[in-house]
Amino acid sequence: MKARLLMAIIIITSVITTCSRPVYAASDAEKPVTLRICNWEEYIDQGDWGEDEVIDLESGDIFGENSMVADFEDWYYETYGKRVKVEYSTFGTNEDLYNMLTIGDVYDLVCPSEYMIMKLMADDMVQPLSDEFFDPEIETNYYIKGVSPYIRNIFETHDINGVTWDRCAAGYMWGITGFVYNPDVVSEEDASTWKLLENPAYRRQVTIKDNVRDAYFAAVGALKSDLLTSDEFRSRPDYAMALQTEMNDVSQETVDNVQHYLQQVKDNLYSFETDSGKADMITGKVVANYQWSGDAVYAMDQAEEDDYYLNFAAPKESTNIYFDGWVMLKKGISQDPAKQQAAEAFINFISRPDNAIRNMYYIGYTSVISGGDDGRVFEYLEWNYGAEDEEEATDYPVGYFFSGDPDDEDYVLTVPEEQLKRQLGAQYPSSEVIDRASIMVYFDQAKSEVINRMWIRVRCFNILTVPVWVWAAIILAICAVVVFLLRQKAAKEKLYN
Repeated sequence: MKARLLMAIIIITSVITTCSRPVYAASDAEKPVTLRICNWEEYIDQGDWGEDEVIDLESGDIFGENSMVADFEDWYYETYGKRVKVEYSTFGTNEDLYNMLTIGDVYDLVCPSEYMIMKLMADDMVQPLSDEFFDPEIETNYYIKGVSPYIRNIFETHDINGVTWDRCAAGYMWGITGFVYNPDVVSEEDASTWKLLENPAYRRQVTIKDNVRDAYFAAVGALKSDLLTSDEFRSRPDYAMALQTEMNDVSQETVDNVQHYLQQVKDNLYSFETDSGKADMITGKVVANYQWSGDAVYAMDQAEEDDYYLNFAAPKESTNIYFDGWVMLKKGISQDPAKQQAAEAFINFISRPDNAIRNMYYIGYTSVISGGDDGRVFEYLEWNYGAEDEEEATDYPVGYFFSGDPDDEDYVLTVPEEQLKRQLGAQYPSSEVIDRASIMVYFDQAKSEVINRMWIRVRCFNILTVPVWVWAAIILAICAVVVFLLRQKAAKEKLYN
């Protein structure tokens, strides 16, 4: 009896002791950090490359076996000893992303374009990057060690409310806008101006972007062509800033002129489009397409598979230099150091030169990463574009991007001459093109409302543009119908009476 009592006491004590201990599903080290990322559609390497797609550089092969996201999750655990689970989503336009955020969707890391980055900063929605992110002595800080000096300078010299872009955003891809065109139909001279949109020789054969910012930029370039291409304007000591001011002019006069211009050229265009322009160029449905350089490269690559060759031209008036970049959102990060570390680690991982090359190869856009002391990005350009012995070749300097010096002899490619007008010229524009590149600046709420109302009038039916004779015809038709109905009514009443 005593033995049974003693055993019962031992069992009860053991149960009480066990229940009093805290129970964990997993240790803190094993509990994964959830990182919610939202990026453009088809804008990161998904892996599953074919065996013939190996990038066999002299420094070593680069191959996308797994998706970039899956490789990051593995790398993060190997590097930091912690698990991270990425919840990856996509968006179609900058405006779609902003609407998603305003209706309550929560993300930790997003990748909008330059003007939307500026808007998010102005709205105080962005979590600044940590001081550690900028330390080049940290081995895994691939972004700060490898970002192009040219891109870094832009981020460090532009600000929103006194805060420079680089404190809140890290670049991902960049490029310019222009026209991808069929050189058998469209001359290089015609394709090298925004006035191509109004050229009657290509009626119903040219497409334009279906968003207000890109369409507005193109219209301003066409309207101010004489000014922008004049020697007096281009020789100004403050040319770069003057160009930026002109291309972002939202005075009422310019807005009205842009509206009138776009309403007039609508009849000359094939369509406004967001993503169909690439396919329309490849199939030959249109002969020129206003395009971002990355999508232009895609169109040229796809057409070339069928021995159909397209070219790319940057307008002589000005080209837009655009950026897509990573920003952390305050609402998602929410002062969680684990989330912020994972978000910054993701930026660094995809900025590692081999991963930057994978993403460039997969999506066709140009990474902001030049590589710093790691020469693989430049080696990839030589691998991709270098001239064969039997080809007519020319030197193509890209020092402005890789070292910050346009005349740097260490960064001169020897390429086929045709590439100056094709993929290479789109991916890495010449210094001359870069000199006339301008960014789209952030428009505050009042200015945005003005150009958005203008855009609605352009894209939708505008009652104010209906000619007087049309109104007269409509009124006469209405009167005729009223008279007819009255006569019908009178006839019926006479019949029944």
